[in-house]
Amino acid sequence: MTLFSIRLELARNPGAPSGDANHGYDLIAPLDAQGRLDKAAFPAVKERCVVRHFAGGHQEKGKLVESADGWRFDYRKGDADDEPVFRLDAHAFKVGEYISVTEHDGVMRTFKVVAVDKLA
Repeated sequence: MTLFSIRLELARNPGAPSGDANHGYDLIAPLDAQGRLDKAAFPAVKERCVVRHFAGGHQEKGKLVESADGWRFDYRKGDADDEPVFRLDAHAFKVGEYISVTEHDGVMRTFKVVAVDKLA
């Protein structure tokens, strides 16, 4: 099992025709040899699987969690602030790939994987 640091930046979306490198996520997660979320390894490392959401000058820190509805970024106790990630376990985390996140405002936005680095 290997942990990776993953950076997602806002891709081309309505209101951001060129994307936005100042809006995104930094995530730590276990990945398998194909670059997909390693669900089998996750329980052993879930406390280390953190996320940092940044948008403009705003930042918040949370964690990656699996729920009955799929994968989410969780920032505080309760579900109200959770951000569902569309089919997170089906996507390959490779530079140039895309991930969709439903953010706090209820809008699903597309983010591009811009970096994937193996942690020591």
